[in-house]
Amino acid sequence: MPSMRKLIAGAVVLAALGAIAGWVLSAPRSLDDAGIAPVSDGAEARGERIFWVAGCASCHAESKAEGEERLRLAGGLELATPFGTFVAPNISSHKTDGIGGWSLVNFANAMQRGISPDGAHYYPAFPYASYTRMDPADIADLYAFMKTLPAVEGKAPDHQLGFPFNIRRGLGLWKLLYMREKQVVELDAEVSDAVVLGKYLVEGPGHCGECHTPRDMFGGTQYDAWLSGAPAATGEGTIPNITPGGDVGGWSEDEIAEYLNSGFTPDFDSAGGEMVSVIKNLANLEPGDRAAIAAYLKQVPSLPDGHP
Repeated sequence: MPSMRKLIAGAVVLAALGAIAGWVLSAPRSLDDAGIAPVSDGAEARGERIFWVAGCASCHAESKAEGEERLRLAGGLELATPFGTFVAPNISSHKTDGIGGWSLVNFANAMQRGISPDGAHYYPAFPYASYTRMDPADIADLYAFMKTLPAVEGKAPDHQLGFPFNIRRGLGLWKLLYMREKQVVELDAEVSDAVVLGKYLVEGPGHCGECHTPRDMFGGTQYDAWLSGAPAATGEGTIPNITPGGDVGGWSEDEIAEYLNSGFTPDFDSAGGEMVSVIKNLANLEPGDRAAIAAYLKQVPSLPDGHP
């Protein structure tokens, strides 16, 4: 009997220690001062470029919005996934319903650490796992541009999540497993400046891997299958393999760049689904940025399709 009591007491102690360790490890980790760049002259103009690369309008504007309406970021888009339904929030410049009251520190921590102003974890439906690879100066520029956008009244509905996915604290452990600031693809030192730029745009603000890379059972990116395609995270169908081993492997850099501008493929087909909104974003970039993305995609490892 005493031995049984000791075993029970030991199990309780171990469980308590495990709970404490989990609590500590799952704590939000904010950026330090060195990770936050100041807003500098010309930030708004530079930030508009980052806004379009980062695809903010795709999730936070109305789905069929055109022109200036794509700058009204009221949120509300529902993303139905195996983990529950995530709802894009209002990120307009409204002081209370949007992010107009945020400081640069708040914004940078949200973008690169997935942490809210009140210290809670954001769900990775917000692609901060890619944005963590962004240059802090680009974060500051984007912040300045977001301040210039219309203030839209109205809060988006809450996420629709069941247990255990409604417990945000556990996302701290997810971040330890899957967030990586290091760039994904190791390039040869001799590659062109265009390829280096394209790598940054794709792996960072463009967050292409969030859709085009398969995920494991916990929703973590499988980096060894980078850009090889995946089952669609929302709805049915698949997201294509965009490595040289996929359907676009036979496209030239010019053809890829043209597709990113017009949505038309070399065989006169056109983009569909969620890619339509992505094309609308990328069409706002300078041709050199789209060419850089194309140059990088021709340099990534050739992989077979990462989806069934």
